[in-house]
Amino acid sequence: MATTRTAHTDWEGDLLKGSGVVTFDSSGIGDFPVSWPSRAEQANGKTSPEELIAAAHSSCFSMALSHGLAGAGTPPTRLETKADVTFQPGEGITGIHLTVRGQVPGLDAEGFVAAAEDAKKNCPVSQALTGTTITLTAELA
Repeated sequence: MATTRTAHTDWEGDLLKGSGVVTFDSSGIGDFPVSWPSRAEQANGKTSPEELIAAAHSSCFSMALSHGLAGAGTPPTRLETKADVTFQPGEGITGIHLTVRGQVPGLDAEGFVAAAEDAKKNCPVSQALTGTTITLTAELA
């Protein structure tokens, strides 16, 4: 069964001086302020589209990796995934780097890297972002 998740943004003003609020409608987890300075300079307590992509990518990748490891008979006890999404004003998103550290009993480093590469390639968020260079660092804890 397909699912749809919804968020919306209310924006006021122009790009450089305006600001907005992103609301997570489906989960109801809250409202988060956004602005151009928080995107292109310092966060200053506000989020950005890139941070939201980083959250989506790190969670999707973790789910895909967990699923792949379990399917191969080596379920993880813990995965810690960080996604760094780089934004260059005037160019856009120039790259995403995933870093994962895992605790996977019975799996060697080579097997973990292979499973992580597969998850990077096949997680739905990675597939949605195929126009962006995605790199990976994977290591066992």
